[in-house]
Amino acid sequence: MQPRADATLEQQVQIAAEAAADAGTGECLAAVARHLRSDPRGNIRGGKKLLGLLAEARGKAAAAGEWQVVRLVQDALDYAEGRILKPELDDRLRLFRDGERRSGGGGIGGIVAAGYAQAADACESYLAEQPQASARELSDRLRSLERDARFLEAPADRPGRYVVPRGSAEIALWLERILRDGRIDIEDPAEAAKRITTSPEALALLAADDEGRLLLRAAELRRRAAGLEELRKVVEDPDASEHDLQRALHGQPWIFGGRYVAEFAQRRLVPGDELDIPLLRGDGSLHVVELKRARGLQGALVKKHRGAWVPTAQVHDAVGQAVNYLVGLDENRDRIREEFGIETRRASALVLVGHPDVQSDVPEKEINEALRTFNSHVSRVEVLTYKELLDNARLSLAGPAHAEERRVRDRPYPALRP
Repeated sequence: MQPRADATLEQQVQIAAEAAADAGTGECLAAVARHLRSDPRGNIRGGKKLLGLLAEARGKAAAAGEWQVVRLVQDALDYAEGRILKPELDDRLRLFRDGERRSGGGGIGGIVAAGYAQAADACESYLAEQPQASARELSDRLRSLERDARFLEAPADRPGRYVVPRGSAEIALWLERILRDGRIDIEDPAEAAKRITTSPEALALLAADDEGRLLLRAAELRRRAAGLEELRKVVEDPDASEHDLQRALHGQPWIFGGRYVAEFAQRRLVPGDELDIPLLRGDGSLHVVELKRARGLQGALVKKHRGAWVPTAQVHDAVGQAVNYLVGLDENRDRIREEFGIETRRASALVLVGHPDVQSDVPEKEINEALRTFNSHVSRVEVLTYKELLDNARLSLAGPAHAEERRVRDRPYPALRP
């Protein structure tokens, strides 16, 4: 943030200079004044140099024992650095000059008085409608008005007038609970609920549905589908790098399955290791995603060995890299748990590598079967192609019926029928 420099600050410096009796302090404040007016275009100049000059003037005043000047210069510094605003600076200056604050008839006092008057009117109106209301009911009424006031509206057809829509806070709370309890990936449910509540169009759509969930889930599914489509384009691009794939996957932990609740922001948990995508499970444990090239992978994914398809050396190398990450996480478990609050003892890893199209002479089903067989013999690391990841994510969007259809289709043997 740039230091604030304006006419108010210039006036404060001038008042401090007038109050200074020490020659050295006066020279320092004169240097501040010259700096403020040193812009050739006539603007008041700020910058870090201004803060340095003010600090120097404060030091000179303190050395000379001119504590009133110290106070004035400190106020100027606070104002320049944004720690106080103009009304407070004016109030402090008034205290210095007159020894008293402004009377409560204006400024903050007027705002407080208006608030009390509004509350009194609301009480009288409510008691006129409910003469038997208890003190608790009256208090609850005022609290509900306070919550609704956060959704103050300015009608376009009534300039200068404001309306507090009754019940908006309750609707917003209901929406916020839906956003939270539905496990929908929205960064700030409270803010999202407020935006929806203050939108007549959104409220009309929500009112058409009993719970409002259908609209919200549809919007989230649409967002996920768009993200999945962007990822598909990157995956199918033979020139896409690992960094491109990482960008496309960023912020979409749902693609990896419902076990993961968030993407962890810190990627350097162990000295010398930088994780591609660290994910968090619901129990707070870590899951590491290691990214390799997709369509741009050089070489094969599987090879024939004694009549069976097995992963190639580059798949084994990628798994070895993931295992090394897990070893580092295990060895630094206590420090990571204390520093970041996550558990790495139960950490696991996923290696995303290649695409069936890089080895078009081998059926996709054979590649997947070879990797699944390999996965069944490795306890903490799983290997998937990007194609299978996309297919799984697409099925999760399509719903359980499509997932069952895919499961039946992928059975190694047809289902036996009586």
